[in-house]
Amino acid sequence: MRIALVSDAWKPQVNGVVTTLVELVRELQGAGHTVEVMQPGLFATRPCPGYPGIDLAIAPGRKVAALLEALQPDAIHIATEGPLGWAARRHCLRHRLAFTTAFHTKFPEILNAAARVPMSWGYALFRHFHAPSSGVMVPTRSVLRMLQGRGFRNLREWTHGVDTALFGYRAQPVDWAPLGTLVRPLSLYVGRVSYEKNIEAFLRTELPGTKVVCGVGPVLERLRSQYPNVKWVGLLPRHELAQLYGAADLFVFASHADTFGLVMVEAMACGTPVAAFPVDGPLEVLGRTDVAGRSLGGVMHPVLERACRAALAVPRAEARERALDFSWSEAARQFEQHLVAARPAAGPVRRLLQVATPEAGVSS
Repeated sequence: MRIALVSDAWKPQVNGVVTTLVELVRELQGAGHTVEVMQPGLFATRPCPGYPGIDLAIAPGRKVAALLEALQPDAIHIATEGPLGWAARRHCLRHRLAFTTAFHTKFPEILNAAARVPMSWGYALFRHFHAPSSGVMVPTRSVLRMLQGRGFRNLREWTHGVDTALFGYRAQPVDWAPLGTLVRPLSLYVGRVSYEKNIEAFLRTELPGTKVVCGVGPVLERLRSQYPNVKWVGLLPRHELAQLYGAADLFVFASHADTFGLVMVEAMACGTPVAAFPVDGPLEVLGRTDVAGRSLGGVMHPVLERACRAALAVPRAEARERALDFSWSEAARQFEQHLVAARPAAGPVRRLLQVATPEAGVSS
């Protein structure tokens, strides 16, 4: 099957959306599908205001239309609500092509945190964007329910996964030389150093040992100057990130805005337990409980300090066990099930899955 994947988030950006889409493409290729990725690197771009490191396509409409016409895809998936997403949506509506979309990021919350744009305005725009979609893929049940309450329709559950080979299990935290000698326990944050991540809730929390932050973003310099006792390690390649996870005693996820929180699963795959607020992403990642009613792999609590101190006692084997519940193969299987035929006359997409035998490929 020929699949057009349209995304404003792609390499060299480093974030959970990019990781999810890259892994998805790899799985789809492995299943024998051709995937054409329409991403900012194929277009003239400019930096996203307030977000250095994220480039947005400039006036991509004609080229997006030409690429879609040339590919004649069996299925079209629009992954993001940026310039490329709007251009692909416009082309599909103009030519009566069916498509699916995804809700990866709570941009209304980001706009509210960064520029005080009312969240109701952001959700009204996003509701309009997703209204023609034949299926809006959502990574957690709680986000799905939230979107239902805001008037979104055609919502589909779509889980995410983790590479359990890359993020290998450490029964005990293993010292990592680039960190130097730090007082333990090591409490780690990984992700964008940005407005909506609520990082200061972590940085302000009184905890024993040392806090470590891995990532870059628009508020990095301000926070680094305000919290000089924190170990700031910048951006790391993924094989080094795996070693950093394995060196930590605790992973702290303070965000209220993430729809999933892939970094939590990566940390747990390495055996590092998670502390988080009981909000959308953690409720999905840590939401399964044991017979005593505890979350597996970490601790959620409205008071972050209490979650952190309790999570330090979570067995590392338990964190790894929970991470094994998430796989990219299952995420790709669900994604395939949610796809629709771009041209309804071609029949259900499941028929395309049965008869198509394309060569695997991807543009990058």
